[in-house]
Amino acid sequence: MRLFNALSVLPLLFLLNAPPLCAQVTLGSSGAEGEPFRRQEWRVPSPDTDTAALALLFRPPGTGPFRLAVIAHASTQNVLRRAQMPQPEYRALAAFLVARGFAVLVPERLGHGATGGRYVEDQGGCDEADYARSARATADEISRALEFLQKQDFVRKDAAVVIGHSAGGWGALALAGADPKMISAIIAFAPGRGGHANDEANRICAPQTLLAAAAELGKAARIPVTWLVAANDSYFAPAFSQKLADAFRGGGGKVDFRTIPAVGGEGHWMIELEAGVKATGGALDAALNQARSARSNRP
Repeated sequence: MRLFNALSVLPLLFLLNAPPLCAQVTLGSSGAEGEPFRRQEWRVPSPDTDTAALALLFRPPGTGPFRLAVIAHASTQNVLRRAQMPQPEYRALAAFLVARGFAVLVPERLGHGATGGRYVEDQGGCDEADYARSARATADEISRALEFLQKQDFVRKDAAVVIGHSAGGWGALALAGADPKMISAIIAFAPGRGGHANDEANRICAPQTLLAAAAELGKAARIPVTWLVAANDSYFAPAFSQKLADAFRGGGGKVDFRTIPAVGGEGHWMIELEAGVKATGGALDAALNQARSARSNRP
């Protein structure tokens, strides 16, 4: 019976990792605008030229051009959980940003949900974890989506903001080395990789390797990072997150680290909740205002 169950899973795993049958990829909007906030489905580039990443776009009324905010979602090393992930929306956070004049893109990266395809940001197991490579792979996916949207007439070509959550936040840290004229601020919610190792709370896969990778990412950083973690985060608890932020700062990165009071039952998911957006609203506004001031003072 166990052998039968194992064999029955193999076709599913093959389908999850198989390349798409159709090689022609159409990018851009793929449906009409709807509610809320002109919600619209888009397809954006991915590292696999045969696979378009699915995305959701929200934007204010009018024709723009609007500043762009890209939200990079969390992830998991579990292939079945990735395949079952719903399209990320971060609707409360999108509403916060749209109210401040941003067009908001939420792309779904390769290997996740309906986008499918090859999981290019795999970090490996604890013994061979390559967290820096994983961060750069995630950053590459975020960057491709961002650059594609910045080519649209309704989006400004400069001063974008990248907001990352967990693994998405870890990838956002690797974007801190990008051109500050193109990306003016990075906001990372509990960034990291390897949290809840073996599904155990407060256990991190190869924590020293993760700290070393944070220092490496900090060496190239030019864009300021606002680093936020909830007091009740059991993936990357505040004490460890502070060490990560210190390592990133020690490498050369500029970090504003803040611990947020406990939100919900598990603080790691706070930014998916309206209560989490409300709890972090002051820090978000401070980061956005700082980016606006830096841009206005730039020659």
